[in-house]
Amino acid sequence: MAGIGPRPKNPDQLVGHGGAKSRDAVLRVIPVQPVSQPPLPEVEVDGQPFVWPEITRQWWAMWAASPLSREFTDTDWSELRDTAMLHARFWAGEHKIAGELRLRVAKFGATPEDRARLRIQFATADHVEARGPQANPAVPHANRRRLVGE
Repeated sequence: MAGIGPRPKNPDQLVGHGGAKSRDAVLRVIPVQPVSQPPLPEVEVDGQPFVWPEITRQWWAMWAASPLSREFTDTDWSELRDTAMLHARFWAGEHKIAGELRLRVAKFGATPEDRARLRIQFATADHVEARGPQANPAVPHANRRRLVGE
């Protein structure tokens, strides 16, 4: 029945749908200087020195070695440091924080799915060259194997 509900917006006014607002959006590029990973902090929990679990120390070292962290700034490491505390608590048996831990590491591109969502792809020039044109995702038919009997 016509006339029920609010009048639809003009498509040119919708953000993210090719409208005027999305065309006028400007990406701010801010020069930054990446920093090295700081050590895990010495903290107290309930008045006692906190001992970082070995698995969290390994997780922290993994992030230091990750190509993703090459561009991390102070604020990135600060957020990841807070996430390290959640990681330690999770491995100590506090499983109710699993969702928050998952959300936080996803922001850093921890899994292939996270990296796809963030439009990050790992690649090495030698590996890409060695695979040749048949592995080019821009040419999907080249990736198909011929079926027996074709």
